[in-house]
Amino acid sequence: MSMKADFNKGLLLTSLGSFWWGFIGVIYFEYVSFIGYTELVVHRCLWTAVMLILTTTFFSKWKSFLLIISNKKYLFYLFLSGFLIFINWAVWIYAVATDRIIDASFGYFIMPILSVMLGYFFFKEKLNRKRVLSIILVVLSILFLITVSIKSLPWVGLIVAFSWGFYNLVRKKINVDTDVGLLIESLFILPFALVAFYLLAKEGYNDFKFSDPPMMLFIFLAGPMTVIPLFLYVRGV
Repeated sequence: MSMKADFNKGLLLTSLGSFWWGFIGVIYFEYVSFIGYTELVVHRCLWTAVMLILTTTFFSKWKSFLLIISNKKYLFYLFLSGFLIFINWAVWIYAVATDRIIDASFGYFIMPILSVMLGYFFFKEKLNRKRVLSIILVVLSILFLITVSIKSLPWVGLIVAFSWGFYNLVRKKINVDTDVGLLIESLFILPFALVAFYLLAKEGYNDFKFSDPPMMLFIFLAGPMTVIPLFLYVRGV
């Protein structure tokens, strides 16, 4: 495949992932946010890991999984990217649950420019005049939003942008199967999600109950709603 074809394929996949996040994902997570922000974050982490375990089994990729975890460099980078993606998930769900979607969207607005800067510093990618002009225009618009429109530090958007931008940077530095890499990241998060799940269930705050199968299935969808767009985007990157 030519470089141009690779670029177009990457553009298509990242666009599909972004559309899923910004449209389908927002509708789902806003609708299910009635179960509470903390519980929703826990279920997102938990069922993402479960779904990836199932897909890895279905596609017979455990051999690839074992090869990756035997590489200490890959493990370190995936631990780091797992931490970054957890922060991104948590802040995004917080934004959806507290009606701060525009604040979080601000983060995704500035993230491409952050990615350009990271590419310049870490991968020695070249900046032409048009790219520099684009960066300047976005920086000016950010300053306008902060000083005139928002009039406060948009911390939600900044965390979303930096966690997602550096996540993409880390994943680009290692060449591993997209879904298997996502599985390893999820397994790093899983122990914390299980402890939190136990504490929620113990205190009676958990809406995921065997006595309510429709609700169980609805909450389980947090896994596919996370994995599908994340797979598309990371594959595109």
